[in-house]
Amino acid sequence: MVAVHPIAQVLSKAARGQFPDVDGTWTRAEPWHEGVEGVVALTGHALIAVADDVPDARIDALGANGFGGASNPRLVAGLAGEGWIDALDVVLVASGLGGEPLLVPRSDLRNHPRAEHATAVRRGVITFGYAAADDHTLVTLATGLGGLPELGIEVDPTKGHSGSEVVRAALTLVPRDEVVVAACAPGNARALRAALSAGFDPVASVQLWRPQRR
Repeated sequence: MVAVHPIAQVLSKAARGQFPDVDGTWTRAEPWHEGVEGVVALTGHALIAVADDVPDARIDALGANGFGGASNPRLVAGLAGEGWIDALDVVLVASGLGGEPLLVPRSDLRNHPRAEHATAVRRGVITFGYAAADDHTLVTLATGLGGLPELGIEVDPTKGHSGSEVVRAALTLVPRDEVVVAACAPGNARALRAALSAGFDPVASVQLWRPQRR
């Protein structure tokens, strides 16, 4: 049996309305993707996925806790060192819709900037879209946060699709009732509203980095 990553376990339970205790603590986890580390923060509890070269004492010294400390920019910068740091995102969860997929594979969109970003932090990225070749709406489906299916979405503004329409179409790519995650910048209100209206629920925040420590 394949072990389920602790972050996948927590997010899957959160999708059912079951959250960690609001105790102000943090839990250590192994990175779920080689070369990528991160912090997943929920209400009153956080999970920090870092490699073995970082001792717990170092994380504590940087102010880690479940009441916001784990997402403090100083902590993230301290663990990332000189490496790349991603933006802080909202983590959203939903259930796959299954059925007949409303999107088709679109290998021609593989070089889209969003697809390239997904490839840098996720595994097995597949690009989907609508069948019309001139429609550049992009959906990426990959093994992402904690090993869960993760969607990324970019709507072609020239084709008249609503964001919620594209999100619902993307959910048909995931088997029915399987937990799927998405990440959205808090300031991207249009995308956040589209995800919420299509059935996603916010459960956490995440910040990723590719460490380059001395």
